[in-house]
Amino acid sequence: MEFKHYSVLLKESVDALNVRGGGVYADGTMGGGGHSFEILSRGAGRLIGIDQDADAIRASKKRLERFGEKLIPVNRNFSEIKDILSDLEIDGLDGAVLDLGVSSYQLDNAERGFSYMHNAPLDMRMNRSAGLCAYDVVNEYTEDELTRIFYEYGEEKWSKRIARFIIERRNEKKVETTGELADIIKAAIPKGARLDGGHPAKRVFQAVRIEVNGELRILEDAIRDFVDVLKPGGVLSVITFHSLEDRIVKQTFARLAQGCTCPKSFPVCVCGKKPLVKLVTRKPVLPTEEELRENSRSKSAKLRAAMKL
Repeated sequence: MEFKHYSVLLKESVDALNVRGGGVYADGTMGGGGHSFEILSRGAGRLIGIDQDADAIRASKKRLERFGEKLIPVNRNFSEIKDILSDLEIDGLDGAVLDLGVSSYQLDNAERGFSYMHNAPLDMRMNRSAGLCAYDVVNEYTEDELTRIFYEYGEEKWSKRIARFIIERRNEKKVETTGELADIIKAAIPKGARLDGGHPAKRVFQAVRIEVNGELRILEDAIRDFVDVLKPGGVLSVITFHSLEDRIVKQTFARLAQGCTCPKSFPVCVCGKKPLVKLVTRKPVLPTEEELRENSRSKSAKLRAAMKL
């Protein structure tokens, strides 16, 4: 299957970087290479293309081969940015983009087990060599653990009931496929509650995927590390696809943009704290009507960007 991915908020996220000729940039979630292609096309000297999915690396290398050695593909997680730059002996970045979440290829490739629309083995690993997969979460987590991740990561109000239904089913036999899991979720949610909000399995599948890949656990530290390695004037663009990610990005950028934290009653600053970034986007940038028509998956996307001071 060909690795296809529609790059959401492509122009807006790369515009924010203000790409300089000869500069060094990173695409922390290279996917199909859309953002990388745009950055390189605007004259970047080098582009470090990072992705934990080996399929994405292979596809992007092929798509971006015209740029030759300007592309440096790295099959690792973007949270390792400091180690990646150290290994490459690169002392800093002029800009970076993170397009979070699952790619169109991963959703549409049934065997990867990300989608409730295709019946496939429960997997959901972005890095296919990682240990934990969706099968382990669904079949080995306790009822309390399942309830917590469904509620925290999926904002699913029927979390406890769904977790109980899963436990009851797996007491009979292991839950092995995405189709089985989707059927259990559908059975657990009362019929009247299934009428709104799209597919009844959407939120639980999101929650399991986040748990499997540790997506939220790494995000704040990764943002801070990217800001650390930016050169002054460098910009970090982050695209999110659900409220949990966006909240972390918003709050982390706000903390990094905050200066003095002394009480207002102090006549002079004694904490010495200075802001590390300036917010490029006061409010999140949303997809245009045209983009929404072209790609329905961009509906929940939000872009936030910050510049290193």
